[in-house]
Amino acid sequence: MKEVVLVDENDKQVGLIDSVEAHLGDGVLHRAFTALVFNNKGETLICQRSAEKMLWPLFWDNTCASHPIENEGYVDAGERRLVEELGFSCKLSVVEKFRYQEKYKNVGSENELCTILTGEYSGEVHPVQNEVADYKWISIKNLKTDIAKNPDIYTVWFKIALDRLIELGRIKLED
Repeated sequence: MKEVVLVDENDKQVGLIDSVEAHLGDGVLHRAFTALVFNNKGETLICQRSAEKMLWPLFWDNTCASHPIENEGYVDAGERRLVEELGFSCKLSVVEKFRYQEKYKNVGSENELCTILTGEYSGEVHPVQNEVADYKWISIKNLKTDIAKNPDIYTVWFKIALDRLIELGRIKLED
């Protein structure tokens, strides 16, 4: 059983719950992170979620998104999951947090206090099949163009995090 950390609006831990149970119905507020990794060309690594995912299977997502375990910081969780999902690690840093809640069909919902992490890496990627169906490096300009044309193939949290990074001036739309 994989547990996620339940939190209040201020990110104070209020309990633990099974990950699947946390995502049923309207979901229960829990900790999450979304990591965007950039290469030395300014492109970001995006991943298509595995068909095995309960929520948003085969949707395009940021580099890595998951949940810290109890007593694990956001950066440590992000760096751990990069290795577990993509076979590499890089130094990540916290940008900010946002809260969102979104229902996926009649399957379940995300209800997360989500921390945006960013990092830089330009090496080999070795995706784990049950986590990642496909991946690619893409410029922010081309990514935003594709999201505008095909918004329904991208995860909600990815679009929120990307827009926040642009608004904060952390990434630019130029190639």
